[in-house]
Amino acid sequence: MREIQFTCPAPQNSQDRILLAHGGGGKLTQQLIDRIFLPAFANAALEARHDGAVVEAAGARLAMTTDSYVVQPLFFPGGDIGELAVYGTVNDLAMCGARPLYLTIAFILEEGLPVETLRRVAASAAGAAQSAEVTLVAGDTKVVDKGKGDGLFITTAGVGLVESPGAVGPASVQPGDAVLVSGDLGAHGVAILSVREGLEFDSPILSDAAPLWAPVRALLDAGIEVHCLRDLTRGGLASALNEIAGSRQVAIRIVESSIPVSEPVRGACEILGLDPLYVANEGRFAAFIPAAQADRALHILRTIPVSAGAARIGEVAEAPAGIVTLRSRIGGSRVVDMLSGEQLPRIC
Repeated sequence: MREIQFTCPAPQNSQDRILLAHGGGGKLTQQLIDRIFLPAFANAALEARHDGAVVEAAGARLAMTTDSYVVQPLFFPGGDIGELAVYGTVNDLAMCGARPLYLTIAFILEEGLPVETLRRVAASAAGAAQSAEVTLVAGDTKVVDKGKGDGLFITTAGVGLVESPGAVGPASVQPGDAVLVSGDLGAHGVAILSVREGLEFDSPILSDAAPLWAPVRALLDAGIEVHCLRDLTRGGLASALNEIAGSRQVAIRIVESSIPVSEPVRGACEILGLDPLYVANEGRFAAFIPAAQADRALHILRTIPVSAGAARIGEVAEAPAGIVTLRSRIGGSRVVDMLSGEQLPRIC
């Protein structure tokens, strides 16, 4: 299957349309951003290429973000689409160094969706908002014909108050920075797949979906110089690091033996032929911190339950620019590239 040819105004055959429909991450997303969305909507906030936009209003620095959720199934081990929609959006704000304040939420309902399903999702979203200490202040509901909506889609938007004294984003990443992750990787994507494919593992694997402002706030309150934060959602750690390396034109070097992956997730990935580096997370983030502050940052992160498994996994270098490399357990080195699509579509 070939990639979309962006010289054409629209997909020209069924293969193009299939790729467009199912590609939710990796190189395809970057091509859509670079060749369609940025030229159409170009402005300084978008050029930051971050999880959200930081804008100024009445003397305050605000972070804004929006996201849509099409996860299938709607309910999965450790969460559901309502909880995911809230946590995903508050986490995008946190990655901007902002305290999440307010959310809006829109439901796209397929005709015939059981009312009890909607009730469960709404209650879950409300509980997640309370847990994340944000308020849902507005919303919308639309109904589409049966067979046109796959049950339920959700779109959320969020506003937060930036509390970081410096700019947090790819542009602030510097050679010499340490790369940290806040915990073990891959649980969310594997949890989704286990339900979707009817798989059972010896040890239950639950989604890692969780709000992330608490560990970010702890770093900021301690005076840690946070250069960049990125939640490791679609495309996982590998895609996040490639996006940052490409945007900042630096090299990122990571060490396989330092990357935390639980044994159940590692075993499931081996059976299923998945690479944990590319599997999505909904409660994990990467942090770029000056190397001199990395040990203190790790100590702080490990005092908070959601980031208790934090680890230092690599460093930023000057060259080769735009490239992510991994030192394997046996001492070899390989390039960690951006995937053309996603290993697991519709995981958020």
